[in-house]
Amino acid sequence: MASIREQFEIPGKMKTWSLALIGVGLLTFFIGLFTKGFSGDEHEQAHFWGTLMYNTFFWTLVCNASMFFISVTTLAMGGWQQSFRRIPEAISAMVPIFGSITFVVLMYVVLGNKHNIYHWLDKDAVAKDSILSGKSGFLNPTFFIVWTTLTIGLWSVLGYRMRKLSLEADEAPMDRETGASFVWRNTVRAALFTVWFALTVGSTIPWLWMMSIDAHWYSTMYSWYTFASTFVAGMALIALWVIYLKNKGYLELTNQEHLQDIGKFMFAFSIFWTYLWFSQYMLIWYANIPEETVYFKHRVQGPYKGIFFLNLIINFVCPLLILMKRSAKRNYTLMTFMAVLILFGHWIDFYQMVMGSLSKDHVTLGWLDFGILSLFVGLMIFFVGRSLASKPLIVKHHPFLKESIIHQV
Repeated sequence: MASIREQFEIPGKMKTWSLALIGVGLLTFFIGLFTKGFSGDEHEQAHFWGTLMYNTFFWTLVCNASMFFISVTTLAMGGWQQSFRRIPEAISAMVPIFGSITFVVLMYVVLGNKHNIYHWLDKDAVAKDSILSGKSGFLNPTFFIVWTTLTIGLWSVLGYRMRKLSLEADEAPMDRETGASFVWRNTVRAALFTVWFALTVGSTIPWLWMMSIDAHWYSTMYSWYTFASTFVAGMALIALWVIYLKNKGYLELTNQEHLQDIGKFMFAFSIFWTYLWFSQYMLIWYANIPEETVYFKHRVQGPYKGIFFLNLIINFVCPLLILMKRSAKRNYTLMTFMAVLILFGHWIDFYQMVMGSLSKDHVTLGWLDFGILSLFVGLMIFFVGRSLASKPLIVKHHPFLKESIIHQV
């Protein structure tokens, strides 16, 4: 291991760019807050808080997908990812940060009784509406706050426990007994995280945070759709950091074999996302039930039509045509391009999921959206870089590291 660069040093340009993006984002935030967030116009308020909401949702769930990736590969006894494991660990360390921002935004909306965002906050409207009354058992401020608190809290705690246990692989070589104990404890903690992930990302949280904006509408595929979107974006983010560190001379034990497998995840879950996109759209549109088609009507026939189908081109057609070939998944340039494109495509998807419900008559995509995006991208670069620099890049005593070193596709 003597020739391996184990410690990441944050380049000056990286720090400069991250701080610049954060600066632009904060400036945009404060301009938006005073011109729209505190405006007397409910539509302007919904525009500002909705923009914050879909950005916080997207980046929190994308970063949380990194810990899900670690957990499921741990449960599968996979060792191929050990040579770059510290990257998804560093990305998942953003969950407490982005999760805290999400929590603050949601508490402002719910405790501030912003029923122009969540219609079910209006008690008078709920009392007069049989559909809202029927959902009031879970669409109420108390349940929303308690479940949101538990969700973000346990994502953060369970993810932290996984990262903390990983540090034991840096201490000393493990004998057979110590290694078996280490693997077992990893498996138990990964199982706990995966179960909680399934109960939240796989079901309740997308319903509460996003689907309840259209409280009269529902889809049994919505949570799976959200999961597929954020997981493929999470794999794209991992790919970007792997390529960046490889270009800087780090991760000597990670090669094109590993990058190809990451590309396989990006390709496969792009197809899975498309399957859910088509199934949800086709079944609802074909059935033509008014309380269901109301979600798609202004997205397919109204002002969001362009974004709705651009979404399909970016997130399905491009991955299908470009990532299908083996050589493309081994090419740094193509993988970087596709990773950025997939992240942007699914960010646009979250935009239309949230803002398509809050601003049905016109598309609001503009300076506020891209300014807030720069804030989250800057925070992600800054804190992920710090996390990577805080520990060795190689889990050098992990029992499965050899499997990763000799990994071949």
